[in-house]
Amino acid sequence: MQHILSHVRRCVQDYQMIRSGDAVAVGVSGGKDSLTTLCAMAGLSRFYPEHFTVQAISIDMGFPGADFSPIAALCEKLGVPYTVVPTNIYEIVFQARQEKNPCSLCANMRRGALNRAAAAAGCNKVALGHHRDDAIETLLLSLFYEGRISCFQPVTYIDRSGITLLRPMLYVPEKEMRAFAAKENLPVFPKLCPEEGYSKRAEVKALIADMKKKNPDLPEMLFGAIQRLPAAGWERVPDEKNPS
Repeated sequence: MQHILSHVRRCVQDYQMIRSGDAVAVGVSGGKDSLTTLCAMAGLSRFYPEHFTVQAISIDMGFPGADFSPIAALCEKLGVPYTVVPTNIYEIVFQARQEKNPCSLCANMRRGALNRAAAAAGCNKVALGHHRDDAIETLLLSLFYEGRISCFQPVTYIDRSGITLLRPMLYVPEKEMRAFAAKENLPVFPKLCPEEGYSKRAEVKALIADMKKKNPDLPEMLFGAIQRLPAAGWERVPDEKNPS
């Protein structure tokens, strides 16, 4: 955790994600990334100089077999308030509409439900679990399938909800998220989504893994390119207390 927290604190400082008095909701899907983010943000809140509070919110999409009670137990252990929001996203996307490419619609509906729930809970910010590898994959997806150089931003303000999205795990490689979740025996959900492993993102992930065999430094180079360009919204903010 200390190693991960060092990454998280540096990312939070580089992009000035947290201000004193912030109320941050962590979106907890039940995957290793969101659960590790929950633990990291709960840990950061105990010593970060800008005081902020943390709570956890899960969007119950209606997948058969989803059990949120282990996450509730983890939140109790961490001392973090927890809310589960029931929705019918699974029914709409996979049964009623039977979308051929459901990922975009599903993600939009899930994000909307999360932002509304966070605002209703009195939070002004939402922390998501996107890590370094997610950013690299998103860069390549944008380049390969949209013909542009783009990536989600470390900090994004959503006008219609008044919520600011944070991605404090961007300096953490996925392998470290996976190792932490396994070491701490976090209650990771089984794979419930029928599209798991068949998306364009899965194809890009496999491509990167193959290219790493010849160039092990590839992830660091690609992530560095995002920051050096920098991609829109990736300009690091100078530390007000230490402008150098």
